[in-house]
Amino acid sequence: MPFQNPILWIHEEALGSRNPARLSWSNAPALFVFDTQWIEDAGISRKRLGFLYECALDCSVTLRKGDVAAEVIRFAERHQADGIVTSRPVDPRLQRVAAQIESQCPLEQLEPEPFVRLPRPPRLGRFSRYWREAEPVVWEGF
Repeated sequence: MPFQNPILWIHEEALGSRNPARLSWSNAPALFVFDTQWIEDAGISRKRLGFLYECALDCSVTLRKGDVAAEVIRFAERHQADGIVTSRPVDPRLQRVAAQIESQCPLEQLEPEPFVRLPRPPRLGRFSRYWREAEPVVWEGF
């Protein structure tokens, strides 16, 4: 059964205007959570945190920090949501968070439109590696 009153989980892979969850549910309350454990474990720089913060501000979302799954579920409960909508993550860490959320609340994961269609799955980890593979494909059409 389709949701009537969902909230949106906006994660770092979908902090833009083309987020399929935002496009499908433009008036739904949206949440972005700074994952404090990931920030500490991965040594995320202040520069990257600033970038994420600025992107989140442009997306008109509520900001929280802490355990992502717990914060998303609390946000859904606070809004009496009947489900959560997000874009399908590629990052295994975000996939695990999605599974945690889905174990406690209905979760719909929408397929994002890829920035570029690569001949093989992208190598995650560093943007520069991804961009070396993606840039030639991006410029093919010009």
